[in-house]
Amino acid sequence: MPVWEWTLDVLAGVVLLGVLLLLGLVVRRRWLSHGEATFDMSVRLRPSDGARGWTLGIARYRGDSLEWFRIFSLALRPKQSFSRQRFEVVASWEPTGAEAYALFAGHLVVEGRESLKPVEVALDPADLTALLAWLEAAPPAPHQP
Repeated sequence: MPVWEWTLDVLAGVVLLGVLLLLGLVVRRRWLSHGEATFDMSVRLRPSDGARGWTLGIARYRGDSLEWFRIFSLALRPKQSFSRQRFEVVASWEPTGAEAYALFAGHLVVEGRESLKPVEVALDPADLTALLAWLEAAPPAPHQP
């Protein structure tokens, strides 16, 4: 078998693998949003990382938790899950500088805490309103003496 045929076979295999990967990402996104609304949300778990710490993803509400999935992953389980009882919003602002290029266009950065651990998320203003409404609609926490 000549080298050019072998090279062509390898190249065709790489292209096929790329197409299958893209198809897998599309099917996963459709599966995650089947019957439930999803929205674009980026997460930065370590605010000290600056613009490099942002990871693009999608999120959905599931009961009393906000599940977040990385956008470029084939995993069917959430990468992060934020509890409605333990998550609180501290502040929000518009991204500037390199941070604006690392996020989806038009998203706001929201500083929050989950169990006193800092976390930042970036989402569309309409999705921020939905997040705040979802947090406020939580049942009251049980009284602890």
